[in-house]
Amino acid sequence: MKNIAIIGASGYTGAQITSLINAESNLSIQGLYVSENSLDKGKSLSELYPVYSHISLCLNPLTEDAKHTIVATADAVVLATDHVVSLHLAAWFYQQGLAVFDLSGAYRFQDLAQYPKWYGFTHEYPQVLADAVYGLAEWNSDNITDSKLIAVPGCYPTASLMALKPIAHLLTDTLPVINAVSGVTGAGRKAQLQTSFCEVSLTPYGVLGHRHQPEIATQLGQEVIFTPHLGNFKRGILATITVKLKSGTNPDDISQAFECYNASELVKVEQNQFPKVDDVVLTPNCHIGWKYDVTTGYLVIASAIDNLMKGAASQALQCIKIHFNVAKVD
Repeated sequence: MKNIAIIGASGYTGAQITSLINAESNLSIQGLYVSENSLDKGKSLSELYPVYSHISLCLNPLTEDAKHTIVATADAVVLATDHVVSLHLAAWFYQQGLAVFDLSGAYRFQDLAQYPKWYGFTHEYPQVLADAVYGLAEWNSDNITDSKLIAVPGCYPTASLMALKPIAHLLTDTLPVINAVSGVTGAGRKAQLQTSFCEVSLTPYGVLGHRHQPEIATQLGQEVIFTPHLGNFKRGILATITVKLKSGTNPDDISQAFECYNASELVKVEQNQFPKVDDVVLTPNCHIGWKYDVTTGYLVIASAIDNLMKGAASQALQCIKIHFNVAKVD
């Protein structure tokens, strides 16, 4: 039995992974934590989210005493916290010997120069960062097993990379074009005018400057054009990707490339059929559809995930299970 502390449990992702871990027979929750100045401290999780009424746990303030209790009694921590908060907490818990599963962007780049540019802070822990691994579960399981600091990917990169990595060897120098739409839970639980349902209308944002673009490019090994969109639905991501393939590529080459997912219980790939967001919402699954035009050499791939599940919480759970060598995700 592995004991997991969850920090940032009042947010959408923190609450979601609390529910997932609570349902696992070989994992237990050491405690749920929020910042010392949070208005949610002392409340039960079910008070914030009645859907989790079966979880009788309260949100504790993350005091210094609480941190030391976590070190003494937990095997791992999940950080569902802001990038800068995770930056310091991940390093501290890692240095105390715990496994850390960080859902922020604080450890996703190995290149220190990326952090001031894309996240607005200077990374203060280069030695810790050198030990961090990228937690794209289907593609990095050996490193996830070996490292005690796992940077769980962003939701847009997960949807995009799951579609692109199998056919990376077939790509040309023409940049893949990724158009992806996310539900508003991707913006977090904090009230904001632009994510109010009365204000949300399908629109692109972060055009040619979103921090997930370099994350995708780094893990793919090729630059991409990435345009995110905000959709007027709660959860889910649909990424539609257009790529130019090498001359002579045929549909069988593409089918064979996607056979890398044949053994996965969570990934479904179909030719000439495309997924909907509703196909994957509230599941840990990734559904991929593709169609290839032999005449032009262009391939269109669509990838659908739940941004709070495969894009965050359920992928973190996959990483926990891989790291501790416990049963697979159901």
